[in-house]
Amino acid sequence: MKKIAIIICLILFVAGFAAAQSAGSTLFVAVKTISLKSGMGYFDGNKGTLRYGDKVTVLRVNGKYAEVKSEKNPSLTGWTVTTGLAKRIAAGNSTKVSTKELALAGKGFSQETEKTLKSQGVNLNYAEVDKTEAIIVRDREIKRFLDEGQLNKGK
Repeated sequence: MKKIAIIICLILFVAGFAAAQSAGSTLFVAVKTISLKSGMGYFDGNKGTLRYGDKVTVLRVNGKYAEVKSEKNPSLTGWTVTTGLAKRIAAGNSTKVSTKELALAGKGFSQETEKTLKSQGVNLNYAEVDKTEAIIVRDREIKRFLDEGQLNKGK
């Protein structure tokens, strides 16, 4: 009986998630930055970039991709993966906290969490995390890597 209840809940969750990403839906960028592409391929032309919390309208959905329109700049439309979008943002006023702090809070990590971990003797090297997050790998470098390794071209 528990398995059936879990399966039904999972089906309802997936259906609700899919409905939230249907044409006409309003969603928010749930990651630090997200690129809007001219098509659904990774190497399709970049039409622009949206930032955490930016509001978008879904124009259409095709599998794991959605074509969206920026609310701030209605002339900016493009395709992106739906996993970078959410029905709501994690926290409200971004003028009091940084975009990075909002993104971490959305993932359940905050200054309070950091303090708690430190008080428990957990010594995490945040400088190395920041250093790793700062690494930027450009599309042309990824394409060269895929070509040289004779990989599947990022599809």
